[in-house]
Amino acid sequence: MSIPQFDITGQKVLLVGAGRGIGKGIALVFAEAGADVAVTGLTDVGATRVADEVRAMGGKAIALSGDATRSADMDRIVQAVLSQFGHVDTLVNCVGDAIRKPVVKLPGGTRDGMTEEDWHHVVDINLTEAFQGCRAIGEHLIERQQGNVINISGWASFRGRPESSAYDAAKAGLMRFTECLAQEWAPFGVRVNCIAPGSFPDPEQMTPDAYQTRKDAATGQVPLGRVGYLKEPGYLAVFLASPAAAYITGQTWAVDGGVSIKHP
Repeated sequence: MSIPQFDITGQKVLLVGAGRGIGKGIALVFAEAGADVAVTGLTDVGATRVADEVRAMGGKAIALSGDATRSADMDRIVQAVLSQFGHVDTLVNCVGDAIRKPVVKLPGGTRDGMTEEDWHHVVDINLTEAFQGCRAIGEHLIERQQGNVINISGWASFRGRPESSAYDAAKAGLMRFTECLAQEWAPFGVRVNCIAPGSFPDPEQMTPDAYQTRKDAATGQVPLGRVGYLKEPGYLAVFLASPAAAYITGQTWAVDGGVSIKHP
């Protein structure tokens, strides 16, 4: 028995930062669910590869490149997608990166303190990118009086850690940004939610030994005892983009095997 409220066939989805990792997993799940996907990356390489995979599955995809933290690039990307798709139903902002450093070098420590450039890089790539994506497409969604935004955060949204101030602050900020924007756009029929993944190593981006090390570590660190698989956040994203989630907005959903509720 099928439930039509879960059907997203024919949706037009723009996925920013989906050339690899979790973003790629989300793009493939949307394609498997019947959506047309536009995939972006900082360069053409990853986005083109993902788009080719979608086409090989029989889906429709376009690949674009640009810096998600720059307004000019995001304006260009959105206009290109609108010219080819006609409209966008769902925007997924899934750019992110981390630098582990203390604010200043600590006595006895080996890591130097963060530079101004380090701080701005991490905050921009984890928080400003979502603002730029939403800013670039906001008028379109509001004019249509419908649509969804899904921001990809991390379990650091819920808890801060030493030597991770820029990353964790940006992820917490993304949760608040989601809540604020959800209230701004709710009167216009646009929903905004956030997914906070845990440990999702990409086997294509690391050696087999490094991936195995991450898997082994997860058995003792993650309550469910394993790393996440790249498509798993995508299943939640498809739900949030579907009519089944029509009464859900402003929420941050953890997909982390229980890490965010684990106590030391």
